[in-house]
Amino acid sequence: MNSQAPHSATLGADIRALRKARGLTLTEIAERLNRSVGWLSQVERDMSDPSISDLRQIAECLGVPMSMLFAHSAAPADEQGYIVRAGARRPMGSGDEGLIEELLSPDLSDDFEMVHSTFKPHSKMQTPADRPTQEVGYMVSGRLDLTIGARKFSVGPGDTFRIKNEPYQWANPYDELAVAVWVIAPPVY
Repeated sequence: MNSQAPHSATLGADIRALRKARGLTLTEIAERLNRSVGWLSQVERDMSDPSISDLRQIAECLGVPMSMLFAHSAAPADEQGYIVRAGARRPMGSGDEGLIEELLSPDLSDDFEMVHSTFKPHSKMQTPADRPTQEVGYMVSGRLDLTIGARKFSVGPGDTFRIKNEPYQWANPYDELAVAVWVIAPPVY
């Protein structure tokens, strides 16, 4: 019997999940990469290792930061697909806007993802996001100003918010860190 988790946290599984979440076929991605469908299928099944250049192109096709495809920590075999230890969260993005994000989900093979977001004091999202998702956030600490569609809100510890397929923007004009946990469906990272 296979002792591995049904959805192990592998690079190939994440590429497949991200591709499917975006409604893209193997053929579409392979054409964009100027690679064969067979090669991409082998990458998704962890039978072939993509080069750094391949990873850069794959990340661009999927609209994710390249760091998302690098950050695979080795969890103990009996925990893969089930447990994410606090010190083993996968970082996402560059943090340039003052937002540090970590994946709380064991991998990206579910219909949703959980993300831990830390917003630095006096930081602001530069360009509003507009993605076809449903998102719910829970404020752990600090305060955050949100613009969702045409509405403006200020949220603090214990508050929750929902963004449902509308443009949004965040800002932390305050002197302390703000921390939120998000559930996003479908996965976007």
